[in-house]
Amino acid sequence: MDLVHCIYCSASASAELTRSELDELLSICRENNAKVGITGMLLYQSRSFFQVLEGDRTAVESLYAKIAKDRRHVRIKKIIFEAIEARDFGEWTMGFPRVSAKELADIPGLNDFFARGESYMKLGSGRARSLLEAFKQGRWRTAF
Repeated sequence: MDLVHCIYCSASASAELTRSELDELLSICRENNAKVGITGMLLYQSRSFFQVLEGDRTAVESLYAKIAKDRRHVRIKKIIFEAIEARDFGEWTMGFPRVSAKELADIPGLNDFFARGESYMKLGSGRARSLLEAFKQGRWRTAF
């Protein structure tokens, strides 16, 4: 298997999603992703999404192409797409940790970014890696 991860961000095309709308979206994503062996995690805050997709290259490329065409997303930005040796979120199916802006601001290398109220849409690859590393190390894993 040619294992990759794709880290991207996007904005919701509609108003702020409610908790029930997010839960419904996650339920559908988890079911569909499990069928093709995709794992990862999703952050959502103030209409902004940050997502990590992991799996076989073909499956991840196909899913990302589908997401890029989904009219519920706007300003889609692929931050990182690369081969990986192992999954970081292999047991997450599609984890959705509930993280506050303050908790995000407490991550080293991101504190200035989120303290200014920046959205995921402005994350570069360095900050995306810092955020990914914080989750890899176990932060918030029990929160979803």
